[in-house]
Amino acid sequence: MTELPEATPRPRTSLDELLAELNARLQTELSSRDRVHSLLEAVLSIGRELDLGTVLRRLTPAAADLVDARYAGLGVIGEDGRFSEFIPVGLSEEQAARVSRFPHGEGLLAVPTRERRALRLSDLSRHPGRHGFPEGHPPMRSFLGVPIQVRDEVFGNLYLTEKRGGGQFDEDDEAVVTALATAAGVAIENARLYEETRRRERWLSASTEITTRLLSGDDPHDVLGLLARNAREMAGADIAVVLLPEARGHELVARIADGPVAGQILGTPLAVSQTACGAVYRHGEAVTIPDLRHADCPMLTHRGFGPGLLVPLGTPDRTRGVLLLAKKGVSSPFGATTRHMIDAFAGQAAVALELAEARRDAERLVVLEDRDRIAKDLHDVVIQRMFASAMTLMSTLRLVDAPQARDRIQHTIDDLDETIREIRSTVVALQTPPTRSDYSLRGRILDAAEGAARSLGCQPGVRLEGPIDASVPEQVAEHLLAVLGEALSNVARHAHATEVHVSVDVDTHVTLHVSDNGKGIEPCGRRSGLRNLEERARDLGGTFSAEPSLAGGTLLRWSVPLPDRAEEAGSTARSDQSDVRQNTLPSGSTIL
Repeated sequence: MTELPEATPRPRTSLDELLAELNARLQTELSSRDRVHSLLEAVLSIGRELDLGTVLRRLTPAAADLVDARYAGLGVIGEDGRFSEFIPVGLSEEQAARVSRFPHGEGLLAVPTRERRALRLSDLSRHPGRHGFPEGHPPMRSFLGVPIQVRDEVFGNLYLTEKRGGGQFDEDDEAVVTALATAAGVAIENARLYEETRRRERWLSASTEITTRLLSGDDPHDVLGLLARNAREMAGADIAVVLLPEARGHELVARIADGPVAGQILGTPLAVSQTACGAVYRHGEAVTIPDLRHADCPMLTHRGFGPGLLVPLGTPDRTRGVLLLAKKGVSSPFGATTRHMIDAFAGQAAVALELAEARRDAERLVVLEDRDRIAKDLHDVVIQRMFASAMTLMSTLRLVDAPQARDRIQHTIDDLDETIREIRSTVVALQTPPTRSDYSLRGRILDAAEGAARSLGCQPGVRLEGPIDASVPEQVAEHLLAVLGEALSNVARHAHATEVHVSVDVDTHVTLHVSDNGKGIEPCGRRSGLRNLEERARDLGGTFSAEPSLAGGTLLRWSVPLPDRAEEAGSTARSDQSDVRQNTLPSGSTIL
């Protein structure tokens, strides 16, 4: 057999080299096309959103997918140049829980912000600005950081680390992430403008509603509750508290709260001289607190609240209170835009409160002017005419010989005298408005008589004379009302009366008369209730008596002095009566 020669290797031709180069270029073009396609999808994904939070949450994983990075992070830069928020990608919940703290935006991470350009490193541990990883942080080597610019402002930075397969980030990776960051800047600007527009719309709507309700006469407490709820929602806070000063001005008290723990906060006092809330109240300037857990705020410090915002209600010259807003846990602090918006909102609400108070004062002034006019008309016209009529009847009485006619005329004169006394009491009440802001003593006496009408079976007649609201101190007033209630209760239980009369006279003493036409006091009846009334009078240095009435039934008299106001009361009474005491009937009855 003839042996065949061994096969020799075929020489590599230029055609094979061209085919290999063509295949490599095709793979590169396909990879570039896929990457461009992925970039366009990422741009469209973040560009169609108008919610800023959604844009940021989509941007970070999209950047990691484009360059095959295992870990990614987005740091949002706050007012102080540090991160106000950090969004990590690639860490599981367990890994994230092990990290003691997330970056603050210093050292190596601040380079893209400071130089406004991308930073690409093969080993970030060799960079001089590296501060090291916190406890629990996974190891990282390759690094790519790209700034996100919104117009001329650096909004934040995109960070990508640990390229899959152990490779390094190249120029193409840098170009792709830079392009994505540029598109993200536009999307973030649109989202911020949209969010600001919605916030302003909400602010205008809430301000209009608050102003309208205040000027319509709604309760200011309810309107402040509406203010707290709207402020909390607009600022994205978890709790809103309205702190108002107590009477002495030494403390601020949580009068209104809106949020999950509102019920636990209401009524909590804060010292004006020792707290941040007190400083805002004194100086009238808004303050941002990074973390309430390390601040002196007793009502929120121990409840896990983090960022806080304190806004004065009113102007620096007249601060009416403080609005406190807070977020739960580790959250981004309140930004400058939010602070200015809430400050303006609270200021406008305070102006509305001022206008509402001015309107109420004007209405009160009109009422007081009407009361004064009516009192003058009663004093100068009605009483004088009745006095003239009484004097005419007195003159006529001398000319009448028939006893029956004389008795009828005298009875008419007595009725006129009593009517003049009642009108005089009304004049004093109109000219002396209540000194207490809650409720006048006159009103409480009338209410007590009105409330006893059902148990009495008849409507008591009430006569009030003298400066009751101006001269009777609260301590005496409480005793007076207790005695009146006990007296009316005794009449209802024991007297079986069809007529009951109540009179209160105030001069240097306050004197209460309660009379009825019932069966009178039983000689052997129980006297415990009467002893209580006597003790109340004795404790105040006064007197008490319960005697049979001339017209039948019982006359109860309870009288106590007003030592602190005796001179003032006498002076007032003399001033009120100086022009009328000279006009008296021959029988001694005072006309006015």
